[in-house]
Amino acid sequence: VVELLAEHKMTVTTAESAQAADAATLVNVPGASDVLNEGISHIPMKEDTLVNVSPETLERYGAVSSQTAKEMANGAAKAAKAEAALSATGIAGPGGGTEEKPEGLVYIGCSVNGKTTAKRCVFDGNRMENRQHTVETALEMLVEALENLEK
Repeated sequence: VVELLAEHKMTVTTAESAQAADAATLVNVPGASDVLNEGISHIPMKEDTLVNVSPETLERYGAVSSQTAKEMANGAAKAAKAEAALSATGIAGPGGGTEEKPEGLVYIGCSVNGKTTAKRCVFDGNRMENRQHTVETALEMLVEALENLEK
C-alpha cells in the first residue's frame, strides 16, 4: 500500500470508529510517514466529528452502516486533504451486537480520488481477530482501488 501510494504521489488518511487499527498498521511500514496524512479515531462516531457524517445518515442508517462508512471515508479525505481514505465502523465485540447488527459486523469505506466504495463484512473471531480482519480487508480494498488507477 505504501509503495503504491508513493508511486501515485498520493496520501492516505483513516477514519475509524471502533477498530482504530488501520493507521497503526500503516505506520509500521518504512516510508509510511511520507504517505499517511493522519488517522482519525472516534468512539462512538458522532456527526460533530472531523469526518462530518451527516445527522440524517446516522439517524436513518445508524453509525454502523455502509452509508456511514462512505461518509467517513469522504469526510476524512477532505479533512486531511488526502487523495485516499479508509474508514471502518462496526461492532468488534464482545458485546454490542444485535440480531440486525451482530458482533463482528463491520462496514469498510475506501475512497480514492473521490470514488468511494463500501464493503459489508461479518467476522466471527474475537475482538483482536475482528480488528485484524478489518485492517486486512481495508488494505486489500485500497490496493485494488490503486491498482485500478493504473488501467
